[in-house]
Amino acid sequence: MALFGKKTCDICGGQIGLMGNRKLDDGNMCKECAKNMSPFFSESRKTTVEDMKRHFEYRENNKAAVTAFNATRTLGRGTKVYLDEDAGKFIVSSAKRLDSENPDVLDFTQVTGCLINISESRSEQKTKNKEGKDVSYAPPRYKYSYDFNFTIQVNNPWFTDIKFKVNDGSIRSQETTGGPETGRRETAYRECESLANEIKTALTTIRKTARTTAAAKPKVAQTCPFCGATTFPDAQGRCEYCGGAMVS
Repeated sequence: MALFGKKTCDICGGQIGLMGNRKLDDGNMCKECAKNMSPFFSESRKTTVEDMKRHFEYRENNKAAVTAFNATRTLGRGTKVYLDEDAGKFIVSSAKRLDSENPDVLDFTQVTGCLINISESRSEQKTKNKEGKDVSYAPPRYKYSYDFNFTIQVNNPWFTDIKFKVNDGSIRSQETTGGPETGRRETAYRECESLANEIKTALTTIRKTARTTAAAKPKVAQTCPFCGATTFPDAQGRCEYCGGAMVS
């Protein structure tokens, strides 16, 4: 109930300040509760209060998964992909300490695809004429910058994409009279391209192995941690009722 223009958080019951409301489909959430959301979950306006409570239950259970996580391989720079190859799980995070941020722990079998998108921009370099005005070189000279944007597509009831930059800062080319292919030949570009492909290969290869192993196991009825139904996971390890990823 609103009191003197203030709203009440439907998650924790606390008062929400004038600038601290996160609107839900059928209620409100304070900014302190919002801090506990997965960083990959952003569709709060289409989410009900009950949905958000279930999400926070998932986030609380995730803390134990972070504690049990043991990285056997790490790929990346600013944002890193941590692989626990023994347990068949991975984390994507830029945190210096994983246990301080509660990053989402996912199974290899939840990966449905990997996309690499390279964004490119250019800026023309100018010189001064006799009157001190900026004019183009002849032929024109440009500097190019590149960002390697990576998307991991996942089967998860709370988000479907994990997006991050492979490079920890835009890759900038030297001034050139050539086209963008000149910058693509530079060492920094090629190193980042190689890293992006390494991450993609690692996730897709491990996913295939994990799914093959899971498919070979006899099917056993399980309780879905998301909807509570008793179900046999499908070939992708998903609940037949809600589609949530399950660990076999």
